[in-house]
Amino acid sequence: MQVLNTIDAVREWRAGSESVGLVPTMGNLHAGHLALVAAARARCDRVIASIFVNPLQFGPNEDLATYPRTFDADRAALAHAGADAVFVPSVDEMYPEGGSATTVDVSGITEMLCGRSRPGHFRGVATVVNKLFNIVQPDAAFFGEKDYQQLAVIKRMVADLCMNVAVEGVPTVRDADGLAYSSRNNYLDNAQRRQALALSAAIADVVERLAAGQRDFRALEARGWAQLVDGGFDPDYFEIRAADLGPAERDTSSFRVLAAGHLGRTRLIDNMGVSV
Repeated sequence: MQVLNTIDAVREWRAGSESVGLVPTMGNLHAGHLALVAAARARCDRVIASIFVNPLQFGPNEDLATYPRTFDADRAALAHAGADAVFVPSVDEMYPEGGSATTVDVSGITEMLCGRSRPGHFRGVATVVNKLFNIVQPDAAFFGEKDYQQLAVIKRMVADLCMNVAVEGVPTVRDADGLAYSSRNNYLDNAQRRQALALSAAIADVVERLAAGQRDFRALEARGWAQLVDGGFDPDYFEIRAADLGPAERDTSSFRVLAAGHLGRTRLIDNMGVSV
């Protein structure tokens, strides 16, 4: 597996007619990331992952400085998973002028959910993914459904800007006890790791009730919120939406239940879908 540190090196690697799949990451890889590599490997001739802790998507009081950086382990995991290359740029390589005068805003789906408590986050995500698409020119790019709102933002950006890349969502990968894999799980101590199960349990409970025909969305959201509180979370949101993140209606046929909350200083998110 090749390790590429510059944009020019990626473009030289990319030259040719073979199909290329891109897996953008911030490193500290886990089974969820490797499932993206496997999906890319199944579809494309060549696979490139990126590892870049993007400062543009972190708020002033978030964990940019402490975000886990585990390049040696990540490189070994990517090579074992079958990636052909990994792009590991410096901040200066991605933002040579010390920032980005040009940014990408995807309005309508970035102000809700995580966007309410993390203003500017999705601007940072859309901007860096746009840059990665321009650098790599992938035929397909692979994102986990665990970050469901992010996936929706990227799909909308690609559609609106007429980008020639297929955006593929890959189902959330969970530990045996149901907790979604996340790099931020590493921040949890043993007690918090047990408490974290309240997040997936609350979502699964509401999904089961939607599948059974319950449609009092506000009552179900309040139930999920209360379960998070009882489990030790400081909830950020617990919402039932249509699969496209529009409002849930009584005649909606495909729902997405999304939640976020803090355990101590660690913010966790999760979601599950259900079709009826």
